[in-house]
Amino acid sequence: MSPSPVSSTPILRTTLQWSGIVTAVLAVLAAVIGFLVAGKTGMWSALAGVVIAAVFLAITGASILIANRWYGDDLYVPIFFGIVLGGWILKFVIFIVALLVLRGQPWIEPTIFFVSVVVSVLASLLVDVVVMLRMRVPHVSDVQLPDDPEAGERSDHRSA
Repeated sequence: MSPSPVSSTPILRTTLQWSGIVTAVLAVLAAVIGFLVAGKTGMWSALAGVVIAAVFLAITGASILIANRWYGDDLYVPIFFGIVLGGWILKFVIFIVALLVLRGQPWIEPTIFFVSVVVSVLASLLVDVVVMLRMRVPHVSDVQLPDDPEAGERSDHRSA
C-alpha cells in the first residue's frame, strides 16, 4: 500500500497505536487499583471506565483515517465531513446507550468509574501531545505548488 499523501495519516496511526498500548497498561493498573480499593466491583468499574474512554477517543481518530482514504477525490471534503460527523453522532449514541445501561448497575462503583475515565482521557491527551511533538510534519503540508511555465525558458545568463 502506498503512503497516504495526507499529512495527518501517520500522526493518527501513531496516536492510535500508542493509545492502544497506554490503554492496555491503564486497564491493568486500573483493575488492580480498583480491586484493592473496592474489590471486584471496583475492578469492573475501573475496567469499564478505561474501555469506554478508549472507545470514545479512538472513534474520532479512526473516522478521520477512514475519511482520508478519499483524499484526492472530487468529493473528498463532503465525504470527510460526513464520515467524521457520523463518527461524532455514533459517539453520542454510544454515550447515551452506555449511560442508560450503566446507570444504577450494582457492579459499578461511581467514584472509581469516574476516576478511571478521567485518567484515561488525560493519558490520551498526553499521548496526543507526545506524538505531535515527536512527529516531523512541515508547517505547510498537503499542498502542491503549480509548475512554473517559464522555468524552461530561464537561463543562468542574464542580459543587462
